[in-house]
Amino acid sequence: MDEIINILLIEDEDPHAELIQRAFEDQDSKIQIQRAKTLTEARAQISSSGFSLIIADWRLPDGDSLELFKNQPHPLNTPIIFMTSFGSERLAVEALKSGVSDYVVKSTESMLDMPHLSERALQQWAARAEHARTQNALRESESQFRLLAENATDMIARLAMDGHMVYVSPACKTILGYLPEELIGTNCLDLIHEEERGFVGKLFGGKTDDDIYTVTYRALHQNGHFVWLESSARVIHDRITDSAVEIQTASRDITERKNAERALISAHERLQEAYQKTIEGWARALDLRDRETEGHTQRVTELTVKVAEALGVSSEEIIHIRRGALLHDMGKIAIPDSILQKPGTLNEDEWEKMRMHPMFAYEMLSPIAYLERALEIPLCHHEYWDGSGYPRGLKGEEIPLSARLFTMVDVWDALRSDRRYRKKMERREVLNYMKEKSGNLFDPNLLGVFLSVIEKEP
Repeated sequence: MDEIINILLIEDEDPHAELIQRAFEDQDSKIQIQRAKTLTEARAQISSSGFSLIIADWRLPDGDSLELFKNQPHPLNTPIIFMTSFGSERLAVEALKSGVSDYVVKSTESMLDMPHLSERALQQWAARAEHARTQNALRESESQFRLLAENATDMIARLAMDGHMVYVSPACKTILGYLPEELIGTNCLDLIHEEERGFVGKLFGGKTDDDIYTVTYRALHQNGHFVWLESSARVIHDRITDSAVEIQTASRDITERKNAERALISAHERLQEAYQKTIEGWARALDLRDRETEGHTQRVTELTVKVAEALGVSSEEIIHIRRGALLHDMGKIAIPDSILQKPGTLNEDEWEKMRMHPMFAYEMLSPIAYLERALEIPLCHHEYWDGSGYPRGLKGEEIPLSARLFTMVDVWDALRSDRRYRKKMERREVLNYMKEKSGNLFDPNLLGVFLSVIEKEP
């Protein structure tokens, strides 16, 4: 490398940033990395410095980093590698539509491989930038257009404003299996998968500026299957009337990349399922230890999710609430059977040990990274609105929302279930008790929502 390559790393988590920075330490000394931890810092650095490459985490303390790149006037300004800990097809599509060069689900391996990913992104960007410059040259000269198009590995096409193909380069045989003469005169929209035909067709709906538009879609191969194409398109204008006369496109086969993205998403989903099954196994093991409370964990988990949904909690946050509810009594593993299964009332020493189970849960589960956001419930579900709870005596909104919500569900199920030392209470009796404890044990702002959900329960 003859020129200094300036990289902007937008990452708020120090361990991840340090891992990526260490990965570059053994690389070319001409690479320089600047770091931003927030959207505000990133905007300031982008406006004041020119960067060869941007590596951006999705979630930042003050927002979503995609906001930095949406609606850019030109997708080739700066290559961008987009990172996220929570991969999804929707997010991948949104990122790639925003002009992002690559999309990476964060892992130790992917962060250590960042020098290779960066080199590839720079190479792809250089190729795309060169291609854009080529498109400008093609507009100036028909003969030059054909000379370059005939030798391009991308499929070059000239389209009338109704979508009919006026010219197609020989690369169409490699990409779609057709000879140019088989495609010329046909409408390109007839080859596009029906699910993408609508938004691709908007290119023919009056776009009259000179920008390059990049779209991805499935196109029908000559042998009957669909391949994924990425097409860069530009509307060409008549120099005298300035009316749109044709669209020039350059298309490449990205099926392999799409398959890799789907495989990555599928692997992530399988991993999430494995996490969930593991948590359910732990919860089941705890229920089996205490036959009297068997089924309690599953009941409170399902009811907690219903209340969270009624409150309008996001689906992503509900994942963590479900995990926290399943693990809420995990700390009782550390409580002796002589206390946990005692038939009578616990004495003060025994209660003191029992009140430690939220801290035991935190100590056991906090080293597990993917459970970090689920720990609010195991740690805080015995904290009460008036500050009389344990283990830390939190009060009011000091208590996390998920824990305040779960506390109501936990008390409801406990009072509605038989115990060794008492019989279950009647439904109306429990409802009256919970209303009486509004503002003491329970958040009064949440209790109404909880009771509205309970009214629909058998």
